[in-house]
Amino acid sequence: MNIEEVKETFEFMDEWEDRYRYIIDLGRRLPEFDPGDQTEENRVHGCTSKVWLVYERDGDKIIFKGDSDAHIVKGLVAIILMIFSGKTPSEIVKTDAKAILEELGLSQHLSPMRTNGLFAMVERIKAIGTSFL
Repeated sequence: MNIEEVKETFEFMDEWEDRYRYIIDLGRRLPEFDPGDQTEENRVHGCTSKVWLVYERDGDKIIFKGDSDAHIVKGLVAIILMIFSGKTPSEIVKTDAKAILEELGLSQHLSPMRTNGLFAMVERIKAIGTSFL
């Protein structure tokens, strides 16, 4: 699944309750996250819930994996990974995640703390991308 498919699915959903359920379902579909990677070093600070993010290089691309201890946040992690994982460092840095998240309507429908956490994840990913330029 990719971010364009998420956008299309959101277009068919009139109610935010349905979108929230869909976001939670996206989180359930995330690949298993190694409990050994749930360390303080991999934790994304700025999130109300616990969020962990790891990455590996695959040629010129960076593959991200993430997890959270909260269902809705885990779904948000899935969306962020769809936006950034599998891209080159240059693509990561150039990606306007804020515009994508606004297009999905997430900025308007999440609490300020969740929104801050979302952008903390984006900042961490962009910093990782920048470190490889």
